[in-house]
Amino acid sequence: MMQRDAERVAEIGNYRVLLRPPRSDLQALVEVAAQVAQVPMATINLVTDTEQHQIATHGFDASVCSREDSMCNLVLHAGHPVIVPDASRDDRFKDNPFVTGVIGHVRFYATHQLVTPQDVVIGTLCVFDTQPRTLSDDQEHALVTLADRVVDLLELELRTRELSATVEQLSQAQAELRRSNEQLAAFAGQVSHDLRNPLTAVSMSLRMIGDTVEEQPTDDGEIGWLVTRAIGGADRMQNLIDDLLSFARLGGELNRVEVDLSRVADDVLDDLSTALEGATLDVADLPTVTGDPVQLRAVLQNLVANAAKFTRPGAKAEITVCAGRRDDVWRIEVSDRGLGIAPEDRERVFQPLARVDEDVDGSGIGLTTCRRIIEAHGGTIGLAESPWGGTTAWFELPA
Repeated sequence: MMQRDAERVAEIGNYRVLLRPPRSDLQALVEVAAQVAQVPMATINLVTDTEQHQIATHGFDASVCSREDSMCNLVLHAGHPVIVPDASRDDRFKDNPFVTGVIGHVRFYATHQLVTPQDVVIGTLCVFDTQPRTLSDDQEHALVTLADRVVDLLELELRTRELSATVEQLSQAQAELRRSNEQLAAFAGQVSHDLRNPLTAVSMSLRMIGDTVEEQPTDDGEIGWLVTRAIGGADRMQNLIDDLLSFARLGGELNRVEVDLSRVADDVLDDLSTALEGATLDVADLPTVTGDPVQLRAVLQNLVANAAKFTRPGAKAEITVCAGRRDDVWRIEVSDRGLGIAPEDRERVFQPLARVDEDVDGSGIGLTTCRRIIEAHGGTIGLAESPWGGTTAWFELPA
């Protein structure tokens, strides 16, 4: 009994209707109940562990009474409508203060329980009269229906309030995320600036030394080799800084427009013409999707560049780009006949700075950036084995 009371009190507390002004929607239902039953009075009662609260009434003023004095308390868990033609002749109610005149002079009394979706009885919908009477089957059915609608309205207000709170939390989180992204971008820009300037100076100095070594050849070829290696290291560091900066700047608002991926692919192939020199390309028609054209171009360019980069020793790159639709999703695939990636590494390479082949130039940021872009577009991205034993890099976007 105590557990049932505790559950009921908790449910009633969630609805936040006690000791508050009557709600117009509940008031309207009470008036309809009185009209359907053709009685002068009706009420919605919520019963706590100690009290009965009339949260909406018709024909009299709402009040709060002791649970012990409540007529509804006696049939709160009946599990069916309770119809009492004359309460003064019913042993359950004849001594109740609502019947004897201490609180009221109720004769006719009909009630149905208010049961929440969690199967907790929180109160009743009641209709009553000072004169004996009864209800027809249709009126009784209508009373049950109206009681269910009372709970529906309470649930609707509760879920609306919860949804509003969630929206507010999401709005605050989005604002905080926006501030964090702005701070991160500013920090990344400053760090990039602080690193790029001295690195540029180092690179320029190394190139000047390299030019001098070429103009004044010596028998010591190791010097030239060391300078070339140092220049390559500086260039890789520069590329890493650029990639890290691009990665840090992701997260802002997308510029969503219609993007023709076939046109994007043409631009990508043009940009990568040097890297793709001698490669065999098979590019099928690609769809038009909604997204940020700059970011989607970066994804496609990264995947095509990787396909060209990871070729078998001594072989020319062979790359296939195609698309297919499944339900409401477009799937874009970039496949090669290269070295392939082991199944256990196909997820790891999407982590920042992860690399599979240390002998191939790269920062380890590209695929991480691609994943962030595709997920921001509501899509997914991954790797699989290509039909020719190489790698198929794929991404899916909403159609």
